[in-house]
Amino acid sequence: MKTIKAVSKIAGISVRTLQYYDKIGLLHPTDYSDVGYRLYSDNDLITLQHILLFKELEFPLNEIKEIINSDNFDRDIALEQQIKLLTLKKEHLENLILFAKGVKLLGVDYMNFSAFDTKKIDEYAKQAKESWGHTNEFKEFEEKQKNRSTEETKTVNQQLMMIFAEFGKVKSENHDAEVVQALVKKLQNYISDNFYRCSNEILSGLGKMYAGGGDFTKNIDEFAGEGTAVFVNKAIEYYCK
Repeated sequence: MKTIKAVSKIAGISVRTLQYYDKIGLLHPTDYSDVGYRLYSDNDLITLQHILLFKELEFPLNEIKEIINSDNFDRDIALEQQIKLLTLKKEHLENLILFAKGVKLLGVDYMNFSAFDTKKIDEYAKQAKESWGHTNEFKEFEEKQKNRSTEETKTVNQQLMMIFAEFGKVKSENHDAEVVQALVKKLQNYISDNFYRCSNEILSGLGKMYAGGGDFTKNIDEFAGEGTAVFVNKAIEYYCK
């Protein structure tokens, strides 16, 4: 059994908070000492962990109390739900970080992340399937996509757009410049890691598609600046020759 002071130190919360949890019926101590001090068991600490996790997920205390005190409360199920919610929160924060980095990189007050948003993915996948749906690369693309959540897909595509934003910042350079060619390699590696194995032949085909005047060209140029798609294609052509 642990005193309220010891639990306060372990959990990183104040004694007053634990007293308040007791007062509202959220977490009662299992026992009291002879002189009336609260004493907490290991099970109390486990319950406190769940309380703090739900609190971190911004659940109101009254809702946490209902969950914790419910006859159907299952700690294992609750933990799985908390892991899922924390994962979604992590993905949301990663997207916010990407947004902030993009604003800083592009030097603008507003940045549109819709260029490669998840609504476009099915559209692009359909185009790709018509061109190379029989290949191992497309099968790999489909396999990776189906195992991702909507937020994960959004993050992956936003990170891809950030590479195009980097191209946009250096398009005043010659396409054979070292910094530009390093970005081509970065793009190729990113595609291989997150979509499908991107050989030089496939990369060359992608470059032509980027600069082909369709949705890819429009989205890249709207996001990273006019002429970026064509510049990326020229840089890829030099890289792959």
